[in-house]
Amino acid sequence: MANKKAYHANCWGALGGDAVGVTSIAQLTYRTFGDMERAINEIAASGYEGTEIFDANLLDYAAGAFKGLKSVLRNAGIELVAAYSGANFIFDDILAEEISKLERVAAAAAACGAEHFVVGGGAKRASGTRRDDIKKLGAALEKVVRIAKKNGLRAHYHPHLSTIVEGPSDVRKVFKETSIDFCPDTAHLAAAGGDVPAMIREHAKRISYVHLKGWQERPFAFTPLDRGTLDISAIIDALKDIKFGGWITAELDSWPDPKAGAIQSLEFMRNAGL
Repeated sequence: MANKKAYHANCWGALGGDAVGVTSIAQLTYRTFGDMERAINEIAASGYEGTEIFDANLLDYAAGAFKGLKSVLRNAGIELVAAYSGANFIFDDILAEEISKLERVAAAAAACGAEHFVVGGGAKRASGTRRDDIKKLGAALEKVVRIAKKNGLRAHYHPHLSTIVEGPSDVRKVFKETSIDFCPDTAHLAAAGGDVPAMIREHAKRISYVHLKGWQERPFAFTPLDRGTLDISAIIDALKDIKFGGWITAELDSWPDPKAGAIQSLEFMRNAGL
């Protein structure tokens, strides 16, 4: 396999969101509270060819808050592969606000040369999931597909813990309602009870981008690929079986030494023949 390898920039600071989003849905974004230029340079120095970035950090650059992201990427010698965003997607009254945000993020990602646009979400209601919530999510994801296509990007749905799409049955249900591609996050799927290699084989035709992440069951933690509960080697075997040849982005939400964690995961992938 000749996959290109990227690393998510989210590990170079605390993870969170923009608090203004509590009262202004159109501003509700993910954020890494850290130095993105340092992250990009260290990802490149670790041997990766690309990176993925959260929507808030990307929009900071688009707003001119920092030196141009294209310049940072060019100087580091790596590509922006993807942007990650999310939304509730099931609440009719705020969907237009969420879509306006996603349009801004997709445009910024495309301007910086990205290929992929990844979204997660599908809110769990306080009163419990309603019968039509999956249909609402699917319809909203079709809007994401159109936004991505308009910007020359490929749209992906990322099942995520704490949303209405976590495990295998949820994934099957939502994919009946939308044409969006599947970005499997190996750790989230496993933590939700999924047989990740089986899910990769089952949904092979939808997979054009992958988040490869280690997971430790007790105590719960995301880990570099060379440690934890999750059998990453079996997942890599499944990717080989489906002849996956796209970008693989390793991800680690938090680690004491983010560069060291990135190097560990890259060494594991290389040793596994990726």
